[in-house]
This record gives sequence, structure tokens and C-alpha cells, in this order.
Amino acid sequence: MSFAIILLVVWFCSVAIWVLVTGALKTADVDRIRQRLAGTQKSRKSKKKEPAAQQNLIQVEQVTSKYTVRLLHKYQVHEKLQEILDQSGLRWHPTRLAHACLGCFLGAYILVWSLADFRSVAFVAGLIAGCMPFIYVWRKRSARLKKFEELFPESLEFVARSMRAGHAFSVSLEMIHREFQEPLSGEFRRTFEEHNLGLPLDMALQKLAKRVPSLDVHFFVSAVMLQKRTGGNLAEILDKLAYVIRERFKLRGRIRAVSAHGKMTGLALTCIPIGVAVILFYVNPEYAKFFFVDEVGHYMAFAAIALQLIGYAVIKKIVTIEV
Repeated sequence: MSFAIILLVVWFCSVAIWVLVTGALKTADVDRIRQRLAGTQKSRKSKKKEPAAQQNLIQVEQVTSKYTVRLLHKYQVHEKLQEILDQSGLRWHPTRLAHACLGCFLGAYILVWSLADFRSVAFVAGLIAGCMPFIYVWRKRSARLKKFEELFPESLEFVARSMRAGHAFSVSLEMIHREFQEPLSGEFRRTFEEHNLGLPLDMALQKLAKRVPSLDVHFFVSAVMLQKRTGGNLAEILDKLAYVIRERFKLRGRIRAVSAHGKMTGLALTCIPIGVAVILFYVNPEYAKFFFVDEVGHYMAFAAIALQLIGYAVIKKIVTIEV
């Protein structure tokens, strides 16, 4: 128990040092840029000793996070986590997400270990708490992609109208940034800036499709690349594509309304055993201790949880219809 508390304290201290150091570095960079823009940059003589200090700060930042980065690269999850964080719109580093998951796991494990009578539940509580930061990031990603898909058909019609008015396709992408909200404006601005800085349009659109894993975006990228190779009226193609996407949204809404009953049934069948277990734990705790104290009870509890998860997954698979 004392070792776990010491480990948690050491982890909190290291994360606090890392946050302070990175904040100091960002503040120094912002001040230096402001001095350059304002023309009030200090002379070189007064900054002879600063590079050494900055180098020490950078070394401290690398030391505090290099072990986590090495571990993420070892299990080949660093790139995937970075991709998920980019899609969620959070300006986090994968190490920050890993530290948050580890901190929640240790905090919940120590709390349940010290308060609960059944210490075997501490590990399960730690696992659930450790997944919470990743669940938060995943929900942010889903909400951001959903908002992008809602704005996407209107943006296609806007590009078609601007091209009919005489603007080039790349200029139309840049105009989306001024006329639409995030996250759509930010993604198209990034695509325009990549193309404006020399990246071919095909590669810039392919990177857009990679950042936004949506079937509608893949349709858009494929249509633009095909029109560039074979020719044709791109404005008319984008109008038809926007119409198809809107019809898919309507059909998806009808399917969601029809399958709502199945989803509620699956949720009720999943929650009923959990409610019965909680009630049994308070009504007859001696009977419920069998699942926490006895080894056979452990196997039975894990088997029941696994079967519940499998049943919920099967019901969700049945009622989920892709359009």
C-alpha cells in the first residue's frame, strides 16, 4: 500500500514538472516571436547565456516524457493515438493521454483499495477509471466528426456556387474557412495551406480523407481526383454529391428511428442484471460476498460480465445498420 502511494506521488511530481517546463518553453517562444514582430528584440550580447538555459529546459522535457514515448513506440500505438487526438480536435500529445490514463488508474485503485472491504474490486475500478480519458477523447472525436458531416453537404454546394461564379477550386477551399464553422473550416484551411505551400492537390485531398475518416469525404476526394484526370463539370458533380449525402442523412434518420426500440431493449437487458446485483448486495450482503471472496465466485462473476458484454455487442450489431 505504501509503495503504491509513493509511486502515485512520484508520478504526480514528474507530471507537474513536465507541465511547468513545457509551459515555460511555450511562454518563452511566444515572447520571442512578439519581440521580433514588434522590433524590440534584445541584443545578442544579453542573450549569450540564454541558449544554455533553454537547452537544459528542453533536456528536462525530453527526459520526463522519453520513456513514455519509447513505450508507445514499442507497442506501435503512438501514431494511432496521435491520429485519434488530431481527429478529436484536442491539442494533446499521446504522452499526455497515457499519463492521464495511468493517473486515473492509480488514483481509483488506491482509493478503492483503502476504502472498500473487497479489495479484489480495486483492480476492476482502476481499469474502468483508466479508460475514462480515452473514452473522453473518443467521444470528442465522434462529436467532431458528426458536426463535420452535418456541415459537409452545404460546403460542397458552396464550392459549386463559387466555381460557377468564376473562382478556382483551390480558392473555393480557402473561402470555406471564412464562411463556415469549425471543424469543417479548419480542415479545409489546412488542405488549402498545404496545397498553397507546394503540395500537389491530390496529396492534400488524400491527407484530408485520412484526417476525416468519413465515407462522404472519400466520395468527395474520389470525385475531384477523377474529374481532374478525365475532365467534366466539377460544379455539377459536387451538387449531385451533396444531394446524395443529404438523402443518405434522411435515410439514416429513418433507420435510427426504426431501430430505437431495439437499442432500448438491449440497454434494458444489459442494465437489469447490474441493478439486481446492486440490490442484492445491499439486501443480502452475506449472499453477495460469495462472488468476491470465493475463487469459484470470481469465475462466475467474470463469466457473467463477459456474457453480458457479448449479448450487448450482439444486440448492438443487429440494430446497427450502415447506410
